[in-house]
Amino acid sequence: MELPLLCLYKPCSFSRLPPSLLHSSIARTSVNRAKHIACTLSTQTVEPINRRSANFPQSFGDYDFIQSLKSDYKGEMYERQIEKLKEDVRCLLKKEDQPLARLKLIDTLQRLGIGYHFKNEMKEALSIISIDDNNTRMKDDLYATALRFRLLRQHGFEVSPDVFNGFMDEKGNLMASTCKDVKGMLSLYEASYLSFNGEKFLDEAKAFTIRHLKDVNEKKVGKNLKRHVEHALELPFHWRMPRLEARWYIETYVGEEDMNPLLFEFAKLDYNMVQAINQTTVKAMSRWWRNLGLGKHLSFARDRLMESFLWSLGTMAEPDFGPSRKAITKCIQLITTIDDVYDIYGSMEELELFTDVVDRWDVNALEKLPNYMKICFIALFNTINEMAYETLKDQGWEITRNLKKLWADLCKAYLVEAKWYYNGYVPTLDEYLNNGWISISGSVIVSHGYIAAKPKITKETLECIDNYPNLLRWSNMILRLCDDLGTSTAELERGDVSKSIQCYMHETGATEEVAREHIRGLINDLWKKLNKETLSCTPLSEPFISAALDNVRVSQCFYQFSDGFGVPNNETKERAILLLAEPISVKE
Repeated sequence: MELPLLCLYKPCSFSRLPPSLLHSSIARTSVNRAKHIACTLSTQTVEPINRRSANFPQSFGDYDFIQSLKSDYKGEMYERQIEKLKEDVRCLLKKEDQPLARLKLIDTLQRLGIGYHFKNEMKEALSIISIDDNNTRMKDDLYATALRFRLLRQHGFEVSPDVFNGFMDEKGNLMASTCKDVKGMLSLYEASYLSFNGEKFLDEAKAFTIRHLKDVNEKKVGKNLKRHVEHALELPFHWRMPRLEARWYIETYVGEEDMNPLLFEFAKLDYNMVQAINQTTVKAMSRWWRNLGLGKHLSFARDRLMESFLWSLGTMAEPDFGPSRKAITKCIQLITTIDDVYDIYGSMEELELFTDVVDRWDVNALEKLPNYMKICFIALFNTINEMAYETLKDQGWEITRNLKKLWADLCKAYLVEAKWYYNGYVPTLDEYLNNGWISISGSVIVSHGYIAAKPKITKETLECIDNYPNLLRWSNMILRLCDDLGTSTAELERGDVSKSIQCYMHETGATEEVAREHIRGLINDLWKKLNKETLSCTPLSEPFISAALDNVRVSQCFYQFSDGFGVPNNETKERAILLLAEPISVKE
């Protein structure tokens, strides 16, 4: 098979380097060598190999669909309007001095997706509330106590489950009368998902509230509260993708009895303006992907530009993180292609060679690779080196080695799984997870997104990323297990390595239903570790912590019902339309 020439060499990636930086590791590789390899790809052929094919369906979000996206919510008129509304909301937040009213306002701001505008004000308000333990009215209110607990934990304040002691009987169980307080039970249910390991009361509270909330009668509690209960039982707020939750809550908020018109108007306009910003970004990414050419010339791989951008939007949603969304989208597109090289197309010998080339990060080592792998590597090489160059230019830190390590570790993990497949080996669940938390690629996604946000880079920051902090380890494991729950059946049918479910079944003799329940239990336990880890001291700043958490939340969203990424379904299409194509109506 002869592959046509791609425009793989980008002079702009290197020609901007000043003479003083030409000896950095970014520019160490000969530019002429990269040009020569790209120019000879069109004349080489690949030896016939019996290739597998997964017959992946096309994405609904093709180039023409993405380029057709448009929005009216741009320009100075809307910018002036949003600034006026923002100042009005800020005054409202500062003026409110009742603890419960402040908590409700902070919760509403977050759910409406506009909390990012008021981070400092919310932190200040919660700091005051965290040291006020003498509010008798709040102590006697289960809804208020649980809301306070959840918001304080979410924002990094230490708070003990002992605050719920007043709602327990002499045996240490929730009082039976609690069942009558549906709003309080719902609040406690949401709070229970912020638990740490060993907090027995919160485990019992979760089971108790789930059991009783399932029996809530709409006629007794009202349509709106019933809707909130059903939404929460489907997936708790702490596990939901923030941007999608904002869309749902804005459209639900209009029907609330205590709806504040100011907050509603601000949330609608902010959502539509952010949507317009994201349309511009996804269009740019679609043009980048088309120009790169991997989707066209490596036809065996999934082409998932829209899905990749949606993932980036879930991981780093704030408008100012546009460069991060671009970096994450690029990474996921490259990850998806390389994953399909290892899972579907490459022979064992080719995969070993490719892994070695990525580990060496050297275009001079490409001679033994087939054309499709040369194309894949040079696309990766140029893209990541350009990201590293931006950091070198802006902050003076040469991070090629750090980024290369992330990709080399990922490819080595892919290679382990390929060897399992070719050898017919089924690992134990522990073996699988010890490799799978790397092969799921969360570290690559979060780290590149964080660096693209241009935080203050330090030696400690880079060392922490290199060593994979527990924040990444636990979040990656959840991502791995959520992926397996949604994708393992289809992947096994097309000839992939055994996933966590099958590993557990093979190891224990359990049925698939029992194995799936075990995996869900592991996800719950890992969330407890992750909740605790967010409070630990780390040289990584808040955007990294948020990205690690939100990356997991995206996975819970994409894989909630099936493989919403690899095999796009109606749910994925609907989410894309809500997030990128359809503004919220300005009419109430």
